[in-house]
Amino acid sequence: MPLIFIPEGEFLMGSDDSDPDAAPDEKPQHPVYLDAFWMDQTEVTNAMYLRCVDAGVCSLPVIPDGDMEQKPNHPIQGLAWTQAAEYCEWVGRRLPTEAEWEKAARGTDGRLYPWGNALPEEPAANFDFHFDGFVDVTRLPEGASPYGVLNMAGNTWEWTTDWYDENYYAQAPYENPAGPESGIIRVIRGGAWNTVSRAIRAANRHWAYPYRDDIVGFRCAMDEK
Repeated sequence: MPLIFIPEGEFLMGSDDSDPDAAPDEKPQHPVYLDAFWMDQTEVTNAMYLRCVDAGVCSLPVIPDGDMEQKPNHPIQGLAWTQAAEYCEWVGRRLPTEAEWEKAARGTDGRLYPWGNALPEEPAANFDFHFDGFVDVTRLPEGASPYGVLNMAGNTWEWTTDWYDENYYAQAPYENPAGPESGIIRVIRGGAWNTVSRAIRAANRHWAYPYRDDIVGFRCAMDEK
């Protein structure tokens, strides 16, 4: 998996009142400082995950995407949070924090989508049934984030390491926020192939139970070394 370097520094996290699609849990918009880190360029694929299964470390998804071996470059999905975390540990990485995920998706200029502030005429992301299912993780390079991270909008929802709290932004620390200390649901980000445009905005927050067998995949992150 190619890694993309995300430099240290401040970015704007969340949404302000100028975005009519912003939900209350995206507010207030606030500056966040993150240490430098690395982010997987794409979602983890079926082929990548199956190597972990073959090694006897990972277990198969709750709901596989049909024949996984016939779709090696589709994103792995239908995973519990623990399965994603186990894979990242196996490859010497970890799940990203919610803040890391958002910075990798939108950069430092507060843009709405990874590619900018408007939806293009031709899809730059797999959402709203445009492709009627999952697509290869490198199929839409025009949807890359400012850092070159792919598919951070659509295709599959993605697990983060954070517990979800709808009011967390009002109390989050400025430096390297890692979410609440405990909870019962985890933050997922990015939207999926069957979600509307509001869900693929870089600031959009959503959640899932850690064992939920939904269309949720993941990508890994790594501390700067």
